[in-house]
Amino acid sequence: MMNEFLIAHVSELEECMPQLMESLAGRNKITLSGDMGAGKTTFVGVFCRLMGTHEAASSPTYALINEYAYTDASGALGLVHHLDLYRLNSLQEALDIGVEDVLYDPWFCLIEWPQLIESILPENVARIQLEILGETERRITVY
Repeated sequence: MMNEFLIAHVSELEECMPQLMESLAGRNKITLSGDMGAGKTTFVGVFCRLMGTHEAASSPTYALINEYAYTDASGALGLVHHLDLYRLNSLQEALDIGVEDVLYDPWFCLIEWPQLIESILPENVARIQLEILGETERRITVY
């Protein structure tokens, strides 16, 4: 199943995010692929805002893994893990920072630059491709 979303400006991302999240079909491990500047971190920020995280999302380029807490509708605590693997050079480096722990826990995990860990991704991972169409226009495809 594939769903495609065209947005003319980042402000439209928040409007289409509920439909986009629905297209995940319950999958909570999500890869984000696209060129530098395509909006991967922006996507995570909007996702976290709609989940109601207690803090704003920021790029984990140097931290590699950020964690954001939210309270769900039943009052239970939930987590969103945000990984940015751009600076890593090998699967072993990813394993050393504990990537497997967040790939197989019950929480959301959004992964920028997932290529290094393709071989260990869960079978039911959602794959999102962000494509630059123009200065502010983007195509977001969910696989």
